[in-house]
Amino acid sequence: MKFLMVILMVFGMVATSAEANEKSDAKPQYVITISQGGKVLGDIVLELFPDIAPKHCANFDSLVAIKFYDGTAFHRVIPGFMIQGGDPNTKNDALMSKWGQGDRTQTRIPAEFNKTKHVRGILSAARSSDPNSATSQFFICVDDATFLDGQYTAYGQVLSGMEVADLVVNTPRNGNDRPDTKVTMTIRKK
Repeated sequence: MKFLMVILMVFGMVATSAEANEKSDAKPQYVITISQGGKVLGDIVLELFPDIAPKHCANFDSLVAIKFYDGTAFHRVIPGFMIQGGDPNTKNDALMSKWGQGDRTQTRIPAEFNKTKHVRGILSAARSSDPNSATSQFFICVDDATFLDGQYTAYGQVLSGMEVADLVVNTPRNGNDRPDTKVTMTIRKK
């Protein structure tokens, strides 16, 4: 048996333990494709932190797997702060008055506060005043927002595409920080 393993390793047919460890340490990545007015603005690539926020990451992954986010909108954009999306109500323009309110039947994720700083590019869970009320909504910091540290669950970061987030946050918006022209997304696992 040892002889067979040596031959397989020589021919590169068996992963070394270092390669196996590297794969197990890999953090899941996702691609958010953002469109506005029928035009694709670009992609944002995210990396999640399952080691510090496993419940939030598992929730996000399960929602991506069922294509929950596809067609939802970034319904709140605040320059110098963040872009927020992922509310199921945003799939229906007739529910615009309910955008951001979420769906009471969604699974609530308990807070997983950690030491990650809310700086530009951090992905974090949106919630109500109850720290344990996160569902599908998330936000991406477009600027440092360290006043949120220890109060909101950071569970990922942008690897590339912050220029796309900047396009979204700088789109014309109304007094409720809602884009004048709907900004939608699709999300897939990389």
